[in-house]
Amino acid sequence: MMVYLTRRYRFSAGHRLHTEALSPEENLRVYGKCNNPNGHGHNYLLEVTVAGAINAATGMVFDLVKLDGIVAGRVLDKLDHKNLNLDMENFRAKVPTTENLCLEIYDLLRHPLEEAGGEGGLQLNRIRLEETSLNSFECVAEGAGAGKGKG
Repeated sequence: MMVYLTRRYRFSAGHRLHTEALSPEENLRVYGKCNNPNGHGHNYLLEVTVAGAINAATGMVFDLVKLDGIVAGRVLDKLDHKNLNLDMENFRAKVPTTENLCLEIYDLLRHPLEEAGGEGGLQLNRIRLEETSLNSFECVAEGAGAGKGKG
């Protein structure tokens, strides 16, 4: 039986939603105030969900200290108090929407978490990223459940 473990993290980051593929007027129409030339910031809430079998020796799906270390090293240290457009190589040519950021976080965590899970078959099941109290985005591993998004 699979058991799901979700852990929450917080980080702050700034970005500007803008693409050279659109005119200045189109950027303003599409992204509104998020196209501010000086950028803007968010206090993000990140949820990381892993799935696996309960380890008979520990009684846990995964060691929380290990999980915290991987998330800190792979995500929080790279994103917290950063300008996504300037400090993240992948967002120099890609618009740092929260949708794209959610996918980026999934990619940063998937292999390190699954490798750390060892032979227990740990899987990164879901990344949920809350941008504001009104907006959140999820990246769900393919095959993780009916009606879920792609990962």
